Parts: sequence; structure tokens; C-alpha cells
Amino acid sequence: MQSIERLPFFRGFSAEILAPLQAAASWRSFEAGQVVVEDGDPTQEVFFLAEGAVRVLGRTSGGHELILNELKAGDMVGEYAAIDGAPRSAAVVALTRTRLCALPSAPFMAFVLATPAAALQLLRLLTARVRERDARLIELVALPVRLRLASLLLRLSRPRVGGDGRVISPPPPHHELAARIGTRREVVSRILSQMQREGLLTTDRRAIALPQPEMLAAAVEAGFQQASGGG
Repeated sequence: MQSIERLPFFRGFSAEILAPLQAAASWRSFEAGQVVVEDGDPTQEVFFLAEGAVRVLGRTSGGHELILNELKAGDMVGEYAAIDGAPRSAAVVALTRTRLCALPSAPFMAFVLATPAAALQLLRLLTARVRERDARLIELVALPVRLRLASLLLRLSRPRVGGDGRVISPPPPHHELAARIGTRREVVSRILSQMQREGLLTTDRRAIALPQPEMLAAAVEAGFQQASGGG
């Protein structure tokens, strides 16, 4: 049953309160690689992911792409346009087979403005995204490419099961790593090769392993200290 009550954002609210949203909701499916919305679109719907995952992309006039975020089932996307009515500020592309609930901005904003708990939930979501974006912006300004890549690898990694260090599996393509940190694929490939020669990582078709993540973390912290004049 396609019910918005099952979506995390709306859990805990009564069916009566949610009835106008349920009536306005539409459910859509996308295959991997399909565009959900394009940068500059005038649409103002907000989307809630029921299944799958999407990638949020910023694009320059020259065609360069920057990965702004990746969202999974339970997340929301498109809230900026729903709030301010402006055209989409980024493109959204399905990473896997994805099913989502689309809500027009008018009933969604009416619900948020009339429901303090929903308004607080939306504010917390927006605050978390601003904090995350601020952290990435500081990295972009303060750190050289090598340290931005090191920081990204640490964020993407998880503890290795049954062993030391951390691992990223499957390994992201080099062009995707580049799009996350604002550089070119060739630069990422060169730095990864350097790190591998230095023993800071190993890589194969299945994973990127970080045997000494503490050394990467220390280098990133030293980079911030140097940028702030603390070194």
C-alpha cells in the first residue's frame, strides 16, 4: 500500500492530519541513471524516497559536475524549491531502481506551517544539511586536493570486518571521487597511486582498503591547523 504514513518524515502523525497529503501524493518509479529532476526545472514538488537511492548534482555552465549529496530510502529531496518557489538548484539522478513519493509544495508547506512538530523536523533536517555543506566548503577552501581526497576516503570508509583499518567497498570510480572534491579524474588517479606507493591504501576491483586510517586523519587535521595558522 502506498501510504505516506510509512515514510519516516510523517511517522507519528495521525491519519486525519495526513489525509490532505495522502490525497495529493503521487508515487513514481525510476531506473538507475534516470533523471528525477534537472537543474533549473521550475517544478516545486518535494520528494520522499521510499526505496532506492539518488545523487544530487551541481553543474557548471561548462558542464563540470560536482556531487553535492547522496540520499537513500527515508530521505527527502527537493525541499528548497518547495520552500522558496525558485527553480531547482541541482539535478537529482537515481543511483538504483528508486521509488519515491512526490508532494506538491502547497499542501506540504501548509502541513509544515500548521504542524509545529513537522516544522521542527524540517528545520533540523535543513540545519544538518547546512552544517554538512559548511564542513565540505571549509575543506574545499582550506585543504589541498590530496587532503580533501584523504578526508573523503575516511568518510566513505567503514571498519574492516575481522581486521584492522577501514575499507570502501565497492570502490567508487575515480571520476566520482573527483566530482565530490572539485577536481579532475586524472588528479585523483595520480594521488591514489601515490598513496598506494606510500602504504596508505591498497586497491583492487572489490575495495579500497585503508590500513592506517589514523595517519590519514592526522594529515587532514594537520592541514586544517596549517590553514588556520595553528601550525
